[in-house]
Amino acid sequence: MLDFYKNLSGSDWASLIPFGVACAAIGFGTKLILDNNLEFLKGKPSKVNLSVKKTEGKVVDTVDMEDIGKQAVFCRCWRSKKFPYCDGSHNAHNEKCGDNVGPLIIKKKES
Repeated sequence: MLDFYKNLSGSDWASLIPFGVACAAIGFGTKLILDNNLEFLKGKPSKVNLSVKKTEGKVVDTVDMEDIGKQAVFCRCWRSKKFPYCDGSHNAHNEKCGDNVGPLIIKKKES
């Protein structure tokens, strides 16, 4: 097998350079991604809540039924500036990443 490499000409070696560079780039890129802890590429679940009450151990909101009125619209995408209420931020989120999340709407039953 070593004899094969000895018989390669300079132009043969030169034609192997793009392949070698491509392999090195793929290897370096993969290492860079994994070293930067991109969780979605490692198979780990990614965080849903990116900005709401991040200093709290758990985000819990309570709304009294009497305070709702006729209906209330609650955020389910965690992007709302009025969280826990929906401000329509899911529209931009859905457009950006192809998701289909929408709000939770709670209504009083019509008598």
